[in-house]
Amino acid sequence: MFVGLLLLDCRIGEGHSLKEKRSVLRNVTERLKHHFNVSVAEVEYQDKWQRTKLAISYVNSDGKNGRAVLQRIEEVMSADPSLQVMDSELVQLY
Repeated sequence: MFVGLLLLDCRIGEGHSLKEKRSVLRNVTERLKHHFNVSVAEVEYQDKWQRTKLAISYVNSDGKNGRAVLQRIEEVMSADPSLQVMDSELVQLY
């Protein structure tokens, strides 16, 4: 079994208010959930309108496939024009 966590520290370039930040994050999280079937949560910087830290978790029976999915998510997020990924960390929990 594979249980993985991808932590992404991001800057939101378009964000000029918490309302705009929530809109950007809602779009990003819905796309990730729909396309990759992952769980997404904002775990830091909830009160900052240009920063966010996202925790993306994925569970799979195959460790190789699980790591590949989280690495693909990191690539997709790095290419997203609404966010700038400043730091990432991939943690395998199990």
